[in-house]
Amino acid sequence: MKALVLHEANTPFDLTEVPDPVAGPGEAVAKVFACGAGLTIQHFKAGRVPAVFPRIIGHEICAEIVEIGEGVTSLRVGDIVTSYFYLNCGHCRMCKRDLQPLCDNFGGYVGREIDGGYAEYIKLPEKNFIVLPEGLDWQNQPAHVGVAMDALATPFKVLRRARVRHGETVAVFGAGGGLGIHQLMMANWAGARVIAIDTKASKFEACREAGADEVVDASDVDVIAALMELTGGNGIDVAVDYVSVTSTLEAGARALAKAGRLVTLGGAGQEFRVSAKELLNKELDILGSRYVTPTDIRETYELMRKGEVWPVVTEIRPMEEAEELHELVENGAVTGRAALRIA
Repeated sequence: MKALVLHEANTPFDLTEVPDPVAGPGEAVAKVFACGAGLTIQHFKAGRVPAVFPRIIGHEICAEIVEIGEGVTSLRVGDIVTSYFYLNCGHCRMCKRDLQPLCDNFGGYVGREIDGGYAEYIKLPEKNFIVLPEGLDWQNQPAHVGVAMDALATPFKVLRRARVRHGETVAVFGAGGGLGIHQLMMANWAGARVIAIDTKASKFEACREAGADEVVDASDVDVIAALMELTGGNGIDVAVDYVSVTSTLEAGARALAKAGRLVTLGGAGQEFRVSAKELLNKELDILGSRYVTPTDIRETYELMRKGEVWPVVTEIRPMEEAEELHELVENGAVTGRAALRIA
């Protein structure tokens, strides 16, 4: 099969022929139609996050099961699937509580510890394939269907984690990014008033199209003052931070209204300070959100099946243009999400 192989970090892809994978016990093989090209896997490629090389990266797949191994019971040949990014054990106390991102025996990531979706075929453990509902237009839009397992499912989980309610005000830091723009969409879907915060004014139109009611240019104004002005001095109900540097985290916390919630995920993950007095007097919540559960993914695709939400994908390239596509991702030049067309 054709595959894009990385032989070491911070090197170009090698588009080459490698042996087709064969399903062993408890495994399945799927034919890949498209695979998302997000910043997470660009971190692997660029060497900012360690990976085991040589490696085929990628996990945001739209694929069809073509072979099942001994003992596989939840999959059938012909099933249309996506992947579950985390290699969790499935039997620890966290997995049994449907908290798979917190697995006590976490084994790494699809496309980092094991080969991923930048190839014509992918082999995964049975539990790392998620069967998609019938009625999705995967034939014509496989890239959109593939990226949704992260681009839409992650913001969907954040809504639940932050207990976002209809009529609340949600501010998204890093709103122009691949996840941020979908957080705007999902918060709008939930009936919230949505404020987009970013430093790239060129992405504000896309933010408004995705569901932002107002935008704040963090490169030009005092973000806390702007949020307080937009909320009549009350503050925001929820801050979702996809940047997670000290300045954005502290701004989000200080701009919270009474009973407000700050959610941090992705980004730089820097340390920050928050006033214990503010936490007490305003009964604030400071929350982390780590990827999603398989249930979150299934519920997200059900929303897509109903036509309620659909991801934004603006760059779809063939395998031969993977290097150029990742350059765009590296430079933050993609609005929404990007993907490779595999088949």
